[in-house]
Amino acid sequence: MASRRDFLHAAGTAAATWLALGAAPSARAQNARKEIRVGGKRVKVVDIHAHCAFPEVNERVPGANAPRVAPPTLVLGPERFKSMDERGIDVQALSVNTYWWYSAEREAAKQIVAIHDEGLAKWCNANHERFVPLSSVALQFPDLAAEQLEHAVKNLGSRGASIGGHVNGEPPSAPKYDAFWAKAQELDVPVFMHPNNALNIARDGALDGRGSLPNIVGNPLETTVFLSHMIYDGTLDRFPRLKLCAAHGGGYLPSYLGRSDQSCTFRPDADCANKRKPSEYFKDQILVDTMVFSPEALRHLVAETGVSQVVYGSDMPYPWPDTIDIVVNAPFLRDADKEAILGGSLVKMLRIVA
Repeated sequence: MASRRDFLHAAGTAAATWLALGAAPSARAQNARKEIRVGGKRVKVVDIHAHCAFPEVNERVPGANAPRVAPPTLVLGPERFKSMDERGIDVQALSVNTYWWYSAEREAAKQIVAIHDEGLAKWCNANHERFVPLSSVALQFPDLAAEQLEHAVKNLGSRGASIGGHVNGEPPSAPKYDAFWAKAQELDVPVFMHPNNALNIARDGALDGRGSLPNIVGNPLETTVFLSHMIYDGTLDRFPRLKLCAAHGGGYLPSYLGRSDQSCTFRPDADCANKRKPSEYFKDQILVDTMVFSPEALRHLVAETGVSQVVYGSDMPYPWPDTIDIVVNAPFLRDADKEAILGGSLVKMLRIVA
């Protein structure tokens, strides 16, 4: 039986091959892309929430401990085109998540992020009509993260950053992280936040058992706590042009903004640093993806945030229901609203060429 090391080596070799060559033209030609239409008009679908992995970091960085690649399709290859074409996704913003390198020492973190960013750049350059990259920086070193983001944006074509909801248990809302936030604002690029099972919140074993609770409950919980810190700690006020995009519909926060809005007024222990109500940041600085899976959940999300703050996300290659049809068929949205959610807003934000 092949060992884990053998598997990772094979996966890394395959990834390197596809990165060098791009997807085979024959593979791309065989895929009939589903066209998404709104009001009879063909619209471009852009996906902010799409994952990939580069397992070769274990071979190239001493002491690196990248997690097992699951599903194997996290390693970019021709099957990604097939999956996108079947759904009607035109462009994906790719990011590496789980952020396991947040515990790495500085030199190792440099190497890991470089492998990710350079690998993404090669893949996206070879397939520039279908993909744009997001840099997954080493946020545990905010100054380094700022340097990595600037290099990725200016030299590698990255359109923004991807981060976790905490840095080894600490929310990234304290002033020590301002160097990174300042750089994202200066470069005018969005920061996509993706959680990892609320490991910073739930006590050991609290989410064990049936129902995949670390994902189903933990992920939106981590997102909710992250956004709350970014608001109440005043980070979004210190960087008023910063754009955050939160995965999984923004967690639970958009569904309970009424309570959050009352904290600073009615809770004597709140000690709020924010200058606006939490709900107001969802009108201009915080975006959320469409991964809420029902027409009523989407209607509520749009009602709380506004159309401009909701963008399409798939979580590919993980097996979740797609939300394109929910947007297309939504009776509460105008055609222009549907086009904006499916891709129009992200085309502008990610500087995607038509």
